[in-house]
Amino acid sequence: MASASLRTPAPFPGERADRMQTPALLAERGFFLRALCDADMPWLCDLYASTRSDEMAWAPWPDQVKRQFIEQQFLLQHQHYLGHHGEASFLAIEHRNLGPVGNFYLLQTPPEHLIIHISLLPKMRGSGLGSALIQHTQADAAALGHGVRLHVLTTNTRAHALYERLGFITEASEGAHLSMHWRP
Repeated sequence: MASASLRTPAPFPGERADRMQTPALLAERGFFLRALCDADMPWLCDLYASTRSDEMAWAPWPDQVKRQFIEQQFLLQHQHYLGHHGEASFLAIEHRNLGPVGNFYLLQTPPEHLIIHISLLPKMRGSGLGSALIQHTQADAAALGHGVRLHVLTTNTRAHALYERLGFITEASEGAHLSMHWRP
């Protein structure tokens, strides 16, 4: 769990009038999208920690040091996303009974929409939630004649396989990440 001292170095932008609406398939299952706010930082840090748990299991550090490292890395990532993609929609993925289950950061600009970040709690991975969000993004982009691009860690083979199933093609290897695109 995130510490009480977790502070937001840069605030989330407010609600965007043009943000992606909740896909019907997800709404039928009780999910909705909403703009993230600064009060979401603790659970977002916990979500981030869940994506690094395998890596942290190998670190020979005390748990408190691991948590401090995760919080620091999360805040740096947060600052990077806001600093480089401030015009994006920063969305919480919530379920009416379960509360927040993930996040989705999307920049909707021509000629390609950019999926900046998508992350789900471990219990939600593989449930079709991510696929539905990405397919909805693809449909929205296609309606405008736009493509979609994203980056994925080379070690994240599950996500890479998902993106390939959804029609994304690897363009280039950029260090630890692969650059992928989809065109209608």
